[in-house]
Formats: sequence, structure tokens, C-alpha cells
Amino acid sequence: MKIVFLGTPDFAVPSLQALINSNHQVVGVVTQPDKPVGRHGKLEFPPVKKLALKHNIPVFQFEKIRLNGVEPLKKLNADIFVTCAYGQILSQEVLDIAPHGVINVHGSLLPKYRGASPIQWAIINGETETGITILKTQIGMDDGPTILKKSVSINKNETAGELFLRLAPLGAECLLEALTQIENNTATFTPQNESEVILCKMFKKDQFKADFNMPAKQLASLINGLNPWPTISVSINGVKFKLLRASSLTNQEIQNLNVNLSDFNVGEVVVAKPKVGLVIKSCDGLINIIELQPENGKAMLSKSYLNGKHIEVKSKVLSE
Repeated sequence: MKIVFLGTPDFAVPSLQALINSNHQVVGVVTQPDKPVGRHGKLEFPPVKKLALKHNIPVFQFEKIRLNGVEPLKKLNADIFVTCAYGQILSQEVLDIAPHGVINVHGSLLPKYRGASPIQWAIINGETETGITILKTQIGMDDGPTILKKSVSINKNETAGELFLRLAPLGAECLLEALTQIENNTATFTPQNESEVILCKMFKKDQFKADFNMPAKQLASLINGLNPWPTISVSINGVKFKLLRASSLTNQEIQNLNVNLSDFNVGEVVVAKPKVGLVIKSCDGLINIIELQPENGKAMLSKSYLNGKHIEVKSKVLSE
């Protein structure tokens, strides 16, 4: 089939690559406009654009696809459109261009986690399973009928960045399978159960703070779900850190530390040793900061940081 692919970030790259390697023909790629990055504001191509140009595929970058994308896309005479983390809402006029409509590669098991940032929210909310859904796009937010789903387990203390890397190639695999079904007229379009819907919104940079009055398990999930962006920052004795990976300690692990929790206030350092790591008191137990990044430094294990730096027990951990 002739396909127009709409996508922008790294997550969409494996799906586009899979289409390029397949027997389908990618007749055009639509991606978000180039954005300035860095101190000097140099314009950088989105990852999907880089791949498309490498394979001499026409690239379209509409400020608003619903306003100025309809006529150029009609001229491509595509059989179907595929979206994957594109970043703009499509109008009904765009949805109706191709005979087979539009299908979407979505990073959750719909109807759970419709909307932006579904991978991050699955980790933040402590889910043990997520996956990929291929669905027929309708005018609503990820509410169209599903074509197929594939699930994966979320690993212990897994970060959003790591889950991205596992789900992106799975999305490509599911996409090719769904296109085969559509091409062979064997696809089944299953309506979503509206009673099971969970909506999620896009993050803002400073939306979340390190609150040690949260249960340890909940705060650890938040830290892991916000890595690599926007992350949570704290300061300890004037030194700023990004918290990148964390876990809540079990009762047995707490007992093994041989500390009296009543001696510590919420948000205080309980243990800071190279062989243990950085352990902080929460409202209901202890949270272990497995990985961190000191300001102007590299990401590292807290154990490695404590090999060369000293943090006093009972130091207050302040949210930035």
C-alpha cells in the first residue's frame, strides 16, 4: 500500500523504518516543524525527518496540518495514513483523505492511558503491564476502534526511557501486522470499553516536585516515570541533584539496615553509604535513590557518587 507516515520523535523512528523496509511504499512523511535547541537556538530536525531525508522521502512540516495540510496530502494519493507520536490533532478532513483512513501506533493498552505521555503515566501509576495498541483514528482522543494489542510487563524500577526503548520496536512490529490485516481485509475493529478509560495529559517542565510525604512506592514510581524528562530535582546541603531511578524498600530490607526510623523525620537522609546507596525517609518507610545526577555532572549510581562524596545522615532533602 501507499502510505503517508505522520510522526516526530525517536519513538516513531522504528515504525517508519519498518515501513521503509517493507513491501509498502512511503510516499510522504509529515512531522512537526524544526525546533531551536541549545543555548544558541540552532534549528534541529525531528528524528523522523532525519530518517525520511536519508531515504529521499518527501517531508512535510505543517504548523497546523488542519489548516494547510489537506491539499498537499491529497496529492500524494495514499491508500492509508499512519500516525505515531505525531503531535497534532487531525481534523475530519485529514482523516478522510485516504481510502483506508488513518491508523495510529499508541504506547498503551487502550482504553487505558489515552492522550499524551501514556508510557510515563503507566510507570507513574505503578502499572505492572502496558503495551502497544494499533487503532483506527477518529476525531476524538485515541477513542477509535482497536485493531490489535500486544502487552509487555513493566520491569522493577524501570524508567520511562527504558520502556520507550522496548515499546518502540514493538510498535513497529504491531504496525506491520495491522497493515497486513487491513490489506487482506481480515482486520477486526473492536470498539473500546468506555467504562475503562484512563486519560493522561502532557507534562509541564516544573509540574512535579519531590514530596517525601508521599508513600515511598508512589514517589519511586514518580521518579522512574519522569526519567528522562522532565525529571525530579532536589538539593542536599546546597548540592543539587536530579533523581533518576528509585525503589521503595521492603520491610525486610529496612530491617537489614538496622536503623530506627523513629529517629528520623520525613525527608531526611537515613543511610548514605557506598555499599548501600542513598536512602531517605518517606511518610511510610524508606525510598532508595538508585541513580542520580549531580548538577553539572553525569548520571551515576548513588553508590558510585558516595564512593567519592560524603552526605551526612539526617541531612534534609529539599525539593527544587
